[in-house]
Amino acid sequence: MVSLASLDLATNRFTGTIPDNLPSCQHLNNINIARNNFTGEIPESFKNFQSLSYFSLSNSSISNLYSALGILQQCKNLTTLVLSLNFRDEELPANPTLYFEKLKILVIANCRLRGLVPQWLSASKQLQLLDLSWNHFVGTIPPWLGDFWGLFYLDLSNNSFTGEIPKSLTRLPSLIDRQISLEEPSPDFSFFIKSSVSARKLQYNQVWIFPPTLDLSCNNLSGPIWPEFGNLRKLHVFVLRFNKTGSIPSSLAGMSSLETLDLSHNKLSGTIPSSLVRLSFLSKFNVANNQLHGMIPVGGQFLTFPNSSFEGNNLCGDHATSPCASSEGLPIKPPEYQQATDFVNEMLIGMATGMAFGFVFGASLFQATLRYPGPMKKLWSRLKLPT
Repeated sequence: MVSLASLDLATNRFTGTIPDNLPSCQHLNNINIARNNFTGEIPESFKNFQSLSYFSLSNSSISNLYSALGILQQCKNLTTLVLSLNFRDEELPANPTLYFEKLKILVIANCRLRGLVPQWLSASKQLQLLDLSWNHFVGTIPPWLGDFWGLFYLDLSNNSFTGEIPKSLTRLPSLIDRQISLEEPSPDFSFFIKSSVSARKLQYNQVWIFPPTLDLSCNNLSGPIWPEFGNLRKLHVFVLRFNKTGSIPSSLAGMSSLETLDLSHNKLSGTIPSSLVRLSFLSKFNVANNQLHGMIPVGGQFLTFPNSSFEGNNLCGDHATSPCASSEGLPIKPPEYQQATDFVNEMLIGMATGMAFGFVFGASLFQATLRYPGPMKKLWSRLKLPT
């Protein structure tokens, strides 16, 4: 066991406390003991676990988060920490002495944690993935979250955050011009398992496989959706459902890598910008149950979205219950239809003009032949045309 590098005991029925002799394995880098029935606290001996890089004990019954973080911060090479479904109804400690220098991935989801997002987390400058979803965090979303140069996955969904979305999130460098490192080390087992909106389990084996994500859904956020979000060209998933945001900026069309855009169940007003048809990778779009009006854009990926993506609004068009109508009460055709109609009309006008010109020219030549038979006969002979 001296040379043991990875230990995967996940998804078993182990009980009791976490073994306190694991740090004696001096080369042990990766430990996955998630989805068991461990109880108690993180052993004090883990302070000496200098080789530990990846640690997941999600979905157990571990308690005392204050002590756990105080111990695990001593693991100076720790880059990945997954603590979900533990420490139920505790509080994420605000202890300013906590410091995780090399931490890249922190997942403390579904713990029903109370309080604020602590300031000490801002010192973990290498953070790339942060998942604090399904807790009871309150207050505003910290603006310093936008200062992480490598942060590309942020899930703060299903909490009780209030106030505006920090404008700093529109400047996340990794979502503007993400540089993917293919040399990122990973354990020999499933890196992370995440539940999707459709209740499917998504399994990831590398950090860089995670879709760049901003999920702020199911909070009490208010204020605008900043137009500057359109600068996030590398963002794949943008979810703001169940908040109280303003309108949809046309600049979101700049999110050229976007695959999922969910703005449903807000109080969005205005129209759906037609510029969004330029999002060629968009496969999931939902603006249901808002206060939107006007025509549903036609073209691009909008041809593939179900009617349920638009219900609960005052929208009109192909995906709505009623067609759009002009001020005279006549149906409005979509822009693409109108462009096609204009082209046909222009072609018919051109043909009619050509035919009219040909008829007038031919009639003039015939009349000239009758009035001036001599000169016209010479002209026909030069052109070698039959008279």
